[in-house]
Parts: sequence; structure tokens; C-alpha cells
Amino acid sequence: MLEPMHMNKEINTQTNTIEIDVMVADASHEVYIDIILETIEVAAKVRGTGIARRSHEYLALKMREGKAIIALAGDEFAGFTYIESWGNKQYVATSGLIVVEKFRGNGLAKRIKEASFTLARLRWPKAKLFSLTSGAAVMKMNTDLGYVPVTFTDLTDDEAFWRGCEGCVNHDVLVRTCRKYCICTAMLYDPAKHPVKK
Repeated sequence: MLEPMHMNKEINTQTNTIEIDVMVADASHEVYIDIILETIEVAAKVRGTGIARRSHEYLALKMREGKAIIALAGDEFAGFTYIESWGNKQYVATSGLIVVEKFRGNGLAKRIKEASFTLARLRWPKAKLFSLTSGAAVMKMNTDLGYVPVTFTDLTDDEAFWRGCEGCVNHDVLVRTCRKYCICTAMLYDPAKHPVKK
């Protein structure tokens, strides 16, 4: 069952209990874009894995189009992800999932992932959802939602999507393998294989 897109929940960070709101981002959230981009970049460096770089303008557009999820602790940025449709809306990618370090370990990433999944399913109910990730935690969240590992050939052939990988430090692997595989694991949710529960 699809749940509402605005969810409040208290989480514990060290000794404090903080309420975190998870919601669909809009133009009013553009003030957080620089900190979102910085948080993504720092996390990629710490993990030592690649992540496709996105521009300020790209994330602003996702927010204005209602294609992003943001988590806030009051006015403080806590987490983010966005979605995009590809291949004439036959595929939807959920991307850029990030949680600020001090808010990690309390299920916030899962809440953000579930909200982006719900948003994608509401907007494009027949589309196949996919995710490219090198993180074990995201793989587990994807699996819990019904995603399965697939080859890259099972994903969209939309050239615009694949151009987005050019900002990743591992892009050379993708090129060398003629886009058959990379460092990331491809995961796919096919709604045709998940009947709607009444």
C-alpha cells in the first residue's frame, strides 16, 4: 500500500531525540542544494567509490518538478534523494540517496528510500524502477522493496541516462566494458511482477 509522502518521525542522535520530516521537495528547498551536493561529494570520497556528479541546476529542477525527497530536522538538512524517468517513462531511476553523517544509523535512509519509491510508483505506476549502487545498505533497502539484481542490459538504453555516469570516477570501467557492467550493482523493480495489494 502506498503511504502519504510527508512523514514525521523522531530519531535519536547520540543523546538527543530529534524529529525528522521526510517530504517531497519543492522550490522552497533549493536553499539546501549546496549542502546536498557537498554532503554527496564528501560521502563519495569517504567511501572511495564513484557517484555521478549533478549540478546545482539539475537538483533545483528535480525539486521544482516534485521529483525529489528531502529530510529536515527543523531547518537543518538531514537527507535527500531524487527520481527521474527515462526511456519514454518506461524506466525510473532513484538516485543520489544521502544522509548527513550525524543522522545516520537510525533508519532515516530507509525512510527516504521508501518515500522515493512511493513517489516514483505514484507518478509512474507502470514503469520499471532501477537503482545503480555500490553501497550494501542501499542494496538491502532495494531488496526489501522488491528490487532484484540485473545486468546493465536490463536497464534503460536512454543515452541521456548513461551520460549522467560521465561524472563518476569509475566511468572508465563502464566505457571499457561497453556498458555491460561497472563498479555499481544494477537493481530493478518490475511492477508487473508485483501485483497490487487491495
